[in-house]
Amino acid sequence: MLNANFQNSGLRQKVDQLMNILYAGGVNNPMDSIEQLSYLLFLRLMSENDDEYAALSKNYKRVFSGKYAKYAWGNFVTLTGDQLFDSAREAIEKLHELPSMPQTGKLLFNRATLKIYDRPTLRAVIQVINEMDLGEHEGVDLKGDMYEYLLNQIATSGTNGQFRTPRHIIDMIVKLVNPQPGKRIVDPACGTAGFLVAAFNHIKEQNTSKAEIQRGRLTGDKLDATQWKFMETQAFTGFDNDANMVKIAILNLYLHRLEKADIRFFNPLTQSLGGVYPSQQYDYVLANPPFSGAIQKESILEDINLSTRDTEKLFLKWFIDHLAPNGRCGIIVPNGILFGSDKASLKLREMLLKQCNLQAVITLPSGTFKPYAGVATAILIFEKKGVTKEVWFYELSADGFSMTDTRTPVEENDIPDILARFPKREESEKSFLVPVSEIISKNFELVPARYKAQKINLVSHDNPAEVIDDILKMENEIQTRLLNLKKQVKA
Repeated sequence: MLNANFQNSGLRQKVDQLMNILYAGGVNNPMDSIEQLSYLLFLRLMSENDDEYAALSKNYKRVFSGKYAKYAWGNFVTLTGDQLFDSAREAIEKLHELPSMPQTGKLLFNRATLKIYDRPTLRAVIQVINEMDLGEHEGVDLKGDMYEYLLNQIATSGTNGQFRTPRHIIDMIVKLVNPQPGKRIVDPACGTAGFLVAAFNHIKEQNTSKAEIQRGRLTGDKLDATQWKFMETQAFTGFDNDANMVKIAILNLYLHRLEKADIRFFNPLTQSLGGVYPSQQYDYVLANPPFSGAIQKESILEDINLSTRDTEKLFLKWFIDHLAPNGRCGIIVPNGILFGSDKASLKLREMLLKQCNLQAVITLPSGTFKPYAGVATAILIFEKKGVTKEVWFYELSADGFSMTDTRTPVEENDIPDILARFPKREESEKSFLVPVSEIISKNFELVPARYKAQKINLVSHDNPAEVIDDILKMENEIQTRLLNLKKQVKA
C-alpha cells in the first residue's frame, strides 16, 4: 500500500464497524469490547507469526501444533453457530497453557473467557478481523495506530481514580522528558501503556533520517542493531494492579513491536521485586498514577517510609526512590500535592527541591481529563541530578480541545508554546521563573498563584477640588432650571 496511513487504510472504519457489531450484539461495555477484540486480534497475529516463522525455519517449533493446532486462527474463519462459539471459547480459555506460548501471551490469556455470546455477532466480528489489513508497512505503524484508536473508545472512568491520559498530554510530557535510546523507562501505573508507546515513538522519531521523515515514515533508521535490540527487550517496563489493563497494555505493546516488554500484574506500592527496595532504578519515569485512592496501612511497603495512605503521594515517593542518578521524570499529580500542609505533601515537595532538580511545574485546567474526571492537575518535570535552583512555572489554559465533556478540537493551544519555551525556561504572560529560596520560604508550595507577579493598573483621577467645583456648578445649573420650570408652571 503506497503512502499508507491509518486514515486511508480503512482500519478506522473496521474498528468502528467492530464496536457497532459488538454493541448491537449485547457487548455494551467498551472495556469488555476492547478485551474481547484484544483476544481475537492477538490470536490472529500469533497464528500468522507462527506460519511465517515455520516457513523461514524448519527447526521452528510451532505454537499451534499437536492438540493445540485447532486453536490457529484459520480454523475459526470457516466455523459458524455453536461450533464457532465452543471452539473460540476453548481457545481463549486454554491458550495460556500452550507450552510454546510467549510470556506476553500467557499473561494476556490468563483467566480469559469469551463474552461474545451471540453466535451471529461472534461470526461477524471474526469475519471483520479477518478482513483487516494487518500487514507490515515500512515505517508506518498501522496496527499500533489502529489499537490506539480502539482504546479511544474507552469513555468511562476506572476505579480508584484511574482514567486514561489524553494522548496529546502524554506526547507533550514525553517530549519534555526526551527519553534516549539505550536507557530504561518505567511506568509503574501503566494502564494501557500509553506513556511507553509514546516514548518508543519519540525515540524512533528522534532517530529517523530526514529523508525517511519526508516520506512520512518513522523507521528509526539511525538506530543501530544493539540499540534496537535493547529497546525491544529491555527498555520498557510497566506495572498495573488491574488485570484487565495489563492485558490491554500487553497487546498495545505487542502491536507496536514491543512484545518482549516487561509488563506485569503488580502493585509496586505493596510489593517489592526480589524483596529489595528500590529493586531497580530507571533512567526515565513517565506516569499518571491513580488519584483519590487509599491503601490499607498494613499493605504499604515499609521502605516507602511516607506517613500517608494516599496513592498519588505514595507513587510520587516511589518515583523519586526509583529514579536513577541523572534520570528524568515526567508525571501528572493532583494539585493538592502542590500546596497540601500534611506531613507527606511537605516531605515530598522538600525532596523534589532538595534531592532533585525540579525543572518545571505545568498546571493543567480542570477540564483536561473530561469526560473521565474534572480534577485539577499539574505536570512535574524533574531529574535526579543536583538540587533545584529555580522552578519554571507555566499555567496552561488551552490544550487544543474544548474543556467540555465532548473535548472537541479548538484553535487555542498552549502546548507548542510550552515545548518551545521549556528548553531555555523562557518567561511570558503564562510562564515565569521562581528562585528556590522564595519557594522554601513559602512552605515549599508549588502553586503558581503564590509567586505570580500581580499586575497593578494605575488609574488617573481628577483633582478633588476640581471635582467639587464641577459638582457645585451642576447643582447651581439644576437649581436654575428648577426655578425656571416653576415659573412656567405658575404662568
